[in-house]
Amino acid sequence: MKIGIFDSGRGGLLVANAVRELLPNYNYLYYGDTAHVPYGDRPESEIYTFTKAGVEYLFANGCLIVILACNTASAETLRKLQDEWLPVHYPDRKILGVIVPTIETVREATCTRVLLLATARTVSAGKYHLELGKQNILHAKIIAQAAIELVPLIEDDKIGVATKIAKQHITEHLQRGDVIDGVILGCTHYSLLVEGLRKTFPSIRFFSQTEIIPEKLQSYLTAHTELQTKLGREGTFTAYFTGQEPRPWSV
Repeated sequence: MKIGIFDSGRGGLLVANAVRELLPNYNYLYYGDTAHVPYGDRPESEIYTFTKAGVEYLFANGCLIVILACNTASAETLRKLQDEWLPVHYPDRKILGVIVPTIETVREATCTRVLLLATARTVSAGKYHLELGKQNILHAKIIAQAAIELVPLIEDDKIGVATKIAKQHITEHLQRGDVIDGVILGCTHYSLLVEGLRKTFPSIRFFSQTEIIPEKLQSYLTAHTELQTKLGREGTFTAYFTGQEPRPWSV
C-alpha cells in the first residue's frame, strides 16, 4: 500500500519531495486539486467537499495513510473527516494533518512569540491557536496574519514578489512593536519563501513544513509498526492533478 499526499494545488509537492528524500523506499501517490486552487478564500463546505473527494481518490487507489499537506484543509476539515467520515468508510486507514506536527516543533524550539503567516481560512479557523493551547507549557502566543496574496503569486511562479510581500508582513509587525522569535509558514507553498526570509531576518526562527513533516512522518511510522509493515517498498511516486499540470519548480 501507499502513502498519499493531498494538497489544494502543487505546493504539497514540496512536502512530497522532502518526504521522499528522507523516506525514499515507500510508494507514494500525490493528489493536487489544481482545478480549485487556492482553497484559502473558499467557504468551509466547498473545502470539505473538495478535500473529501481527494482523500477518497487516494484511498481508492491504494493509500493506507493520507497526509493533508494543505493547511486550509487541515484547519477546516481534518477533524470532521477523522471523526465522522473515516470510521464509516475506511476504518482501517489514517488521515494526518500538518498543523499538530508544526505546533509540536514550535514548542520543541521554545519559541514564545510566534507570527503565523497563512491563508484567510487557516487564520479564521483558529486551529493553530487551539493546538498551541493544548501544548502551551511556555505560555507562547501566536499572532495570526492572513497573507491572501501569496498562494496565487507562488502558483504563478512569482516567488520574488511573494517573498517581498511576506517580508513586508513581518516588518509591519516588528515596526508596530510585536516581539517575534518565530514565524510559522502556515501553507505548503510558503516553503519556497523560507530561504529569502531567513536571510532578511536571521534572528527569527522560521518553521517550514517541508522540514517538519518528513521527520514527523518518520517518527509516526516508527511508532506504528502495524501500519509500516503494510506499506509497499518499491520507491514509486505517481501524481494526479484535477486541473493544470504543475510547472517546473514543483516536479
